[in-house]
Amino acid sequence: ASRKKTQMKTNQNIDGRKLRSDVAAAFPSLSTEQLAELVPNKEELNVIKIYSHKGEAITVYMNHRNPILFEVEKVLYPTVYTLWVYPDLLPAFATWPPVLQKLAGGADLMLPGVVVPPSGLPQVQRGTLCAVTLLGNRAPVAVGVATMSTEEMLAAGMKGKGFAVLHTHLDHLWEYGDKSSPPALAPLVTDSPEQHVDIRDLSLRDRDTCAELLGKEELHENRAAEPAEDASTEDQQEAEDSRTPQEQMDALFNQCFFHALKCRVKKSDLPLLTSTFLGSHMVSCCPAGKQLDIKKSSYKKFSKFLQCMQHQRILQVKELSKGVESIVDVDWKHPDIKAFAVPEGFSSASAAQDSKSEDREQVYHAPEIIPLYGVSTKMIPLFQESGHRKGSILSSSEVRNIIINYVKSNELVDETNKNFVKVNAILCDCLLDKSEQDEISHLKWDELLSRCLFSISLPRMTQIIPLHQVTFSGQEPVVRKGNIEPIDISIAQRSSNKKVTIIKNLELYGLDPQCVANTLQQKVQASATISPAPGTKDRVQVQIQGNQIHHLAKMLLEEYQLPRKYIQGLEKAPKLGRKK
Repeated sequence: ASRKKTQMKTNQNIDGRKLRSDVAAAFPSLSTEQLAELVPNKEELNVIKIYSHKGEAITVYMNHRNPILFEVEKVLYPTVYTLWVYPDLLPAFATWPPVLQKLAGGADLMLPGVVVPPSGLPQVQRGTLCAVTLLGNRAPVAVGVATMSTEEMLAAGMKGKGFAVLHTHLDHLWEYGDKSSPPALAPLVTDSPEQHVDIRDLSLRDRDTCAELLGKEELHENRAAEPAEDASTEDQQEAEDSRTPQEQMDALFNQCFFHALKCRVKKSDLPLLTSTFLGSHMVSCCPAGKQLDIKKSSYKKFSKFLQCMQHQRILQVKELSKGVESIVDVDWKHPDIKAFAVPEGFSSASAAQDSKSEDREQVYHAPEIIPLYGVSTKMIPLFQESGHRKGSILSSSEVRNIIINYVKSNELVDETNKNFVKVNAILCDCLLDKSEQDEISHLKWDELLSRCLFSISLPRMTQIIPLHQVTFSGQEPVVRKGNIEPIDISIAQRSSNKKVTIIKNLELYGLDPQCVANTLQQKVQASATISPAPGTKDRVQVQIQGNQIHHLAKMLLEEYQLPRKYIQGLEKAPKLGRKK
């Protein structure tokens, strides 16, 4: 159920009493108060119908922003968001933290990856719904069905598949919610004196069983971060050559990650855009002759890599503005950072900091921005012939092709003048205002298409919903509502008739405002500051003394290669007169 899905429809009208009754039957351990809290009044719940990649129909119940339950073939399952509130709802089995990424990627939980505590495993039967936790934290990170009973697991020597995983933290279903991380919940019974468990702390036997489950990837990654005091350079080279290209890329990401945190990033840099952290800090830590490529790693997405690191409590990542994530906290006392040894051949931390601004400028890549359109309720009749429904996301060329095909298939091209299209009942309802419906019987092609795409003069509900897709270098595309706001440059008057240049919305384009301020300050030798942008919750603005639009234009257009159409205010540059 947790694998890739497509949203089908939303229904606000659900019977809360029936759902509460079904939940009570499925999870009898919940009290009446807990049931009322989990399944509130119907006006607070949404239902989303989706399909898994196998074509299974899945019903997802949403409470406010988060999915709380999902239903497959009339069987209810809790999501991780629900299990974080009620961690003891299901019998829980613990595994090692590196296993989570495999589970989120689609793997089932194999028995070698299950940690057997001194108190023994929970007693379950085949088909029992179970939770999966990470060692040292009682907050579940996955939901699965036991493929054998506890007795059968032990009789099999803890080998083979133990649980068919349905849903995990970090998967697509989790992404429907607020994307929060599991809370830190101490185990009810302390099975080990060590609260922080790292693969390097496991016994040789446990390393082998963990390696069996993980394909030895994470063990290589963690060993790559260890200072190999007793190993010779030749031995290290031989070990590296024996790894698959994916394992080597995973190890390279780990090495550059810890190197960047230890030597490049300071507390004053936070919050730090994740794109800047990857493109500037980690890339600058990459050894000569090698190149970071997240697609060639087992993580596939940089956000997944950072979420894995967040699980190990090395750092904290938050979405400070829509679709733009930032690192907001780093635990520099974490044993993995302290144990990391900087590879030979790299300059000292202080020298690296001096070249930080230059590195950031060199590695910035302008995002690819594609305007998209969502089908609104009013436009459904016009698009349903082509198989689209409310919420379908289309490019402008797709919208044009659908409209053209609709006109031709319904023989609406005017016979006497092919530049005009006859307005039938559906076009009339979708594109014309009430005052126009009795007056307009034909539309020119360009007016027909522009009304579909923009509908500027019509009521909001008749519009194709504007969206846009942003793709940053090395990251997955992000779709946001509305048209992308341009980088806004303005000139303001301050005391003593002094002018200042103000720049807003840099974050939307993957630009670190602090980095831009530092670069500008060096280029023009003027004071630059950062302050919260008025009217926004999580954005900041850069303010620099004087009218610096000429320098800004050169930096944004030439150095950063941003298209001019995404920059607003360049016309306010001072007129350059001849020097006498």
